[in-house]
Amino acid sequence: MDHISQQFDADLGAIKGHVLSMGGLVERQIVDALHAIIEADSQRAEEVLAREREVNRMEVSVDDEATRILVKRQPAASDLRTVLALIKTVRDLERVGDEAKKIAKLALKLTEEGPSPRGYHELRHIGAEVVAMLHVALDAMTRLDVEAALGVVRRDKDVDREYKSATRELVTYMMEDPRSISRVMNIMWALRSLERIGDHARNIAEYVFYMAKGKDLRHEGLESIESAVRSWS
Repeated sequence: MDHISQQFDADLGAIKGHVLSMGGLVERQIVDALHAIIEADSQRAEEVLAREREVNRMEVSVDDEATRILVKRQPAASDLRTVLALIKTVRDLERVGDEAKKIAKLALKLTEEGPSPRGYHELRHIGAEVVAMLHVALDAMTRLDVEAALGVVRRDKDVDREYKSATRELVTYMMEDPRSISRVMNIMWALRSLERIGDHARNIAEYVFYMAKGKDLRHEGLESIESAVRSWS
């Protein structure tokens, strides 16, 4: 039995390592896509698009590994929760990769149409925030750190507020200068992708609660999540 348990732990550790590798690649995709759109760097945008296949390949690979563990080891209780959470995490990471791809495509459009007159400050700020959120969420998953995961949920609320504020300002600007509409809209779509990346980072943080405590807090409000985390202290 000890041998079986050790082999399971090794298999699970390998999957966790692959999830973190995928997370690192996806973080790089976001950073490079942001650089491409802010600096009008078409070469960097093309690199992001080229690496998208690797993101998809990693998702399929981790899915296969996790399925093999479920069938072969038939884990129970916390081990089962961990495998299921890792499967969900790679799906969120793949969707983050999709959003990075969208930003890279918008970067290519802006290099053709010319820069937007507004919105780059917001891209930098919200972009840096969601990259940090994703990094912290993955680190929290590694350490089963529910406090760090809660911090990601709180930051997602801030990102949502900043996104809405930026959108209002950009819409007002387009109304004042209709000639800018096409270029500003590209920035708005990029901001929308960043907001969605924040949502995926929050999802990963919520999987930490499930892995660590067996509680599914998805669809719960921030106050309910804070109350649950306090009860665990």
